Amino acid sequence: MTHNPPAVADTPVLKLMNVESAYGPIKAIRGVSLQVRRGEIATVLGANGAGKTTILKTISGIIDPRKGSIEFKGDDITARDPAHIVQQGLSHVPEGREVFPLLTVHDNLLMGAYTRSDRDGIERDMEAVYRYFPILKERAVQDAGLLSGGQQQMLSISRALMAAPDLILLDEPSLGLSPKLTREIFEIVVRINRERGTTILLVEQNANMALNAADYGYVLENGRIVMEDTCAHLREKDDIKEFYLGMKEAGVRGERRWKKKKHWR
Repeated sequence: MTHNPPAVADTPVLKLMNVESAYGPIKAIRGVSLQVRRGEIATVLGANGAGKTTILKTISGIIDPRKGSIEFKGDDITARDPAHIVQQGLSHVPEGREVFPLLTVHDNLLMGAYTRSDRDGIERDMEAVYRYFPILKERAVQDAGLLSGGQQQMLSISRALMAAPDLILLDEPSLGLSPKLTREIFEIVVRINRERGTTILLVEQNANMALNAADYGYVLENGRIVMEDTCAHLREKDDIKEFYLGMKEAGVRGERRWKKKKHWR
């Protein structure tokens, strides 16, 4: 699923500098620094519990960092209110497909556009998401809670797009989906980036899909960034091949070896 990305600006649209967040006494991320350039897809890889979701929650204001700073489009958004951050052009698609189950598909999409007043633009974006995910148009008047898991994931991504964001935070889009649906979702994510120029920060355990979709990647271990490079280079690194691309086959044994590993080649 290689793609030709849109023109990527050198100036980062998002920048984290030495960010530390915790749940009570437990540090979840430790001194994380990363940046996402405008127009690219960046990904954060890591085992379950490494702190990937915490990074996204800290960026979007759900969790306040204990240390460090976060800049979005050059402005400091550290510990700002989540509603303010959304208004600045950042949309968060959380893990677990959080839709409004008692609202229709159409009304869920309108909820994504609640910060906007450009009615014509909202209608254009509604038609755009229906082109990306035709099943949502077919189910437009159906309650979102009656959709399948894959359809709810499509709706979550589409609702984020309805805010016309500069940056989308996408948390585990493949979670609980079949391989076929996972491929479809990732193909649309790449298409959104290519056609709309939307910048995307993707957190994903399916390393193979993420590395093929993204342009630049970070590897997170125990709350720290331990490696970063272009995804083309990461795919060729022995550590990534062994502990991520081969993790499905290696199973628990590979997980144990990963935890014991202290040095990166």
